[in-house]
Amino acid sequence: MAALPVELLVGLYLGLLTGVIPALISWVLGFTVRYFTGITIPGFAVVVLGLAVAGVQGGLLALSDASVLAGGERIAVAIVVIVMMTLYAHAKGDEMAATFPRRVSLRALRDRTLSSDLVERVGGDARVRVRGTVDDIEGYPPLGADLRARVADFATTLPADLPVGELETRFADRLRAEFDLAEVTVALDERGRASVAAAPPLSGLSKRVPDGMRAVSVDTLVPSGLAPGDEVRVRTGDGSVEATVLGVPLAPVPSDDHGTNGDDDTADATPDEATDESPPSTPRSVEAVGGEGRVTLAVARSDATTLLTAERPSLVVTARGERREFELLSLFRRAGRRVRRFAVGGDLAGASLADAGVRERYDVEVLAVRHDGRWQFAPEGETTLAAGDELYAVGTGSALTQFGEVVS
Repeated sequence: MAALPVELLVGLYLGLLTGVIPALISWVLGFTVRYFTGITIPGFAVVVLGLAVAGVQGGLLALSDASVLAGGERIAVAIVVIVMMTLYAHAKGDEMAATFPRRVSLRALRDRTLSSDLVERVGGDARVRVRGTVDDIEGYPPLGADLRARVADFATTLPADLPVGELETRFADRLRAEFDLAEVTVALDERGRASVAAAPPLSGLSKRVPDGMRAVSVDTLVPSGLAPGDEVRVRTGDGSVEATVLGVPLAPVPSDDHGTNGDDDTADATPDEATDESPPSTPRSVEAVGGEGRVTLAVARSDATTLLTAERPSLVVTARGERREFELLSLFRRAGRRVRRFAVGGDLAGASLADAGVRERYDVEVLAVRHDGRWQFAPEGETTLAAGDELYAVGTGSALTQFGEVVS
């Protein structure tokens, strides 16, 4: 009989040799049963199954060499090793089945979000850019070299908390609007890298002229910063014409006769003067540098002749105005806050904002209070609330819900 240390080593060897198959079977059973039924197989059953399978293997080994199983020490060690391997494999299979998605589909993959490493600390947005070269789309003309390079260099910022499928749609919309592409397909990975295939524009300026309008080019003094899409008023000797800018000059252009600009036609950003190898960029991506130049305008049919016959029209840019309130609401939403309107009643009627402790007690901020038909913005703490007053408050959804129960 061999020494005890040798018997222990032989038993360890036999346990590892005969325990691999039982451990694999235990992992498969643990994973399969837990994944499809949600039930965990008892450990005793796993041990019995593992020992049975190992016994069969040990019997096969004994057929070739009976001395393999001679000695109780080595058999005991082998049994302990087999039991440990089967229990460990079963536990790992059961654990993996508990965390494995129940249904793996293309939709589930598209619902994933970008990696948290890409999220910017301010605003919660992520930078999305084109990866590699831009491919062509079958059935469409190929992209020109210049347009392909500009699309490949495109990058933009998108909300990082949106699913990847929604980000792909938004990125494709940005590309389509930026370069006036006929078709775009985008595949986005979790690192914010987009594989893009695109088709060049199928039409030029006429695609952007609204129905019932005409495109007219006039030579005039162009204000700095004028961009396609701006609303302007063109003054002529016979009156004024309302128009929308379609194309602007990218550099000062000398003017000669009406309706022409000499040999520098290529300086105009009007899309109908671009070549196939250099498709036009979107009107939104260019701004006039100012000075003498040609501007392409969209005007009503009845006004087209007036502009064409005018000798020296002048151009006035019309202010659109800004909606700061929507920008403020957007900032609130990005910060996880909401704005809600309440009618004052309950315990707050007759109390001031300071006495009620609105900010300290309810974690909301009152933006405005309407009393006797007049609005007071950014009310101070001494402002007293009366029954029937209206107020706007900002805070988290749960804080506003709690505050609404008290104020009403």
